[in-house]
Amino acid sequence: MSIDVMNQRVQRVLKLRWLIWGVLGIAYIIVYFHRVAPAVVSDQLMGGFGVTAIALGNLGAIYFYVYMIMQIPAGILADTMGARKTVTIGTLVAGTGSILFGFAPSIGFAYLGRFLVGLGVSVIFIAILKIQSEWFRTKEFGTLSGLTMFVGNIGAVLGATPLAMLVGWIGWRNAFEAIGVVTLIIALIGWIVIRNSPTELGLPSLKQIEEMEGSNTQKVVSEPKSSVWESIKLIFRNKYTWPPFLIFMGIYGTLMAYSGMWGIPYLMQVYGLDRNSASTYLMAIAIGIMVGSPIVGFFSDKVTRRKMPFVTFSLAYIIMWLLLTLWNGGKPPLILLYPIHFLIGFFGSTFILTWACAKEVNPQEMAGIATGTANLGGFLGAAVMQTLFGLTLDLKWQGQSLNGVRVYPTEAYQLAFYVCLIALAITVIGLMLLKETKCRNIYGNI
Repeated sequence: MSIDVMNQRVQRVLKLRWLIWGVLGIAYIIVYFHRVAPAVVSDQLMGGFGVTAIALGNLGAIYFYVYMIMQIPAGILADTMGARKTVTIGTLVAGTGSILFGFAPSIGFAYLGRFLVGLGVSVIFIAILKIQSEWFRTKEFGTLSGLTMFVGNIGAVLGATPLAMLVGWIGWRNAFEAIGVVTLIIALIGWIVIRNSPTELGLPSLKQIEEMEGSNTQKVVSEPKSSVWESIKLIFRNKYTWPPFLIFMGIYGTLMAYSGMWGIPYLMQVYGLDRNSASTYLMAIAIGIMVGSPIVGFFSDKVTRRKMPFVTFSLAYIIMWLLLTLWNGGKPPLILLYPIHFLIGFFGSTFILTWACAKEVNPQEMAGIATGTANLGGFLGAAVMQTLFGLTLDLKWQGQSLNGVRVYPTEAYQLAFYVCLIALAITVIGLMLLKETKCRNIYGNI
């Protein structure tokens, strides 16, 4: 093959990968929308279904429990069935679940709808990481993870003030039904556009391209081809798999307990804000994540370090929680709420380094299962913390209700914030045990 023909094929790979990544990014917007959307309608769900805070916390948590349980299966599906089929089926299931949630006549049907949404979207992010490992260079992984999180948090922005406005216009049921239909359309587009690797189209793989470019990337030491069960055992037995798991658990658990469920009730009940105004503060968190994600990912790749940015951003995130918890008894001045919320998102975005850290301490061919295992931590944390937050609120409830919705005092929310700080101690433990990889796969050297 002539050099000119090979160069043309390389250029085609470099162009097509962004189209494929873009479609996956749209699917990931839907993932984040569904993840945070209940926060905007939490009081309406409590009133409409006549449930307590812990019951509502469990409704939010079911998404995260099924998401958590599916992370290793998602890695297996990405590694075996491929991203194209995995994403298509996942978005079809999620769209169906969203429509069912909108139609739900009772809390039981609402649980089923959220279960299907969580089941469907649970496979999408791991499939994106798999596509990144097939279509993008190794040295681009941290930056791409940041960009993916940036795009995903567009969904979090849409799930805040825009959703609050849509709910005010057509009601929460119609809003979730409409999002379900959009999700089904994205499934169809994904099937048409996504390809698992360049070789499916007769194009050179990224490994071949890197060799052509004379890449200085260190050669990865791979294990012989292993069965799925053997791969899981190897990854679970690797002590360096678990520190990113623990870091993600603490950071994401607290982030989703607040921005994914209880932030709106806190802002409405403690500060007396209306729904639209309260939702803008959650939007500030989403914007913070959007800004922080590409910065921390790019910075980590640029300085070829994982641990230093992970530690720095994580500790700053914990400081923001200390401010929210301790200042004025859990009620910081209203004028400072926007910067505090933005910085919670900005520093919390460091969790995107979780997947690079997990991938780089395990065999390259097991990237899907390795990242899926690390991903378990965040969604276990989110599920548990949403329920614990609600349980804590109910423990401090003083009997007040408004239109069938329980009203909680400031001290109830402050106690729940203390529970979040205790959870963040898990993050500190993970940071202490984290292995520095210098942005390369070190499995053969540990």
